[in-house]
Amino acid sequence: QVQLVESGGGLVQAGGSLRLSCAASGSIFKINTMEWYREAPGKQRELVSAHRSDGSTNYADSVKGRFTISRDNAENTVTLQMNSLKPEDTAVYYCRATVELTTTRGYMFSYWGQGTQVTVSS
Repeated sequence: QVQLVESGGGLVQAGGSLRLSCAASGSIFKINTMEWYREAPGKQRELVSAHRSDGSTNYADSVKGRFTISRDNAENTVTLQMNSLKPEDTAVYYCRATVELTTTRGYMFSYWGQGTQVTVSS
């Protein structure tokens, strides 16, 4: 019903930048929150940043001041600009959206993207 497609991952040296994008499509009436998570080998998936429908955002302490989340409500996309990357940022990054479908108004469902690999070399 809803597909999330991420792009923009890759290999970068420490101190470099990457820009991740996530596009949502399908039977979308409204998107509440769009988020970025990451999962490093041997670690639990963690929330990196969130962008809510009211425009508020939040960031994990480890990325504050380095990452910036932005959103295009008309295009149903969310972007994560990652600057000053560190080796510890290496992970698979996942996009998540909480969506109200056109077919089930009043109910919110969460969807995940397939993930995109970010590797930061030292």
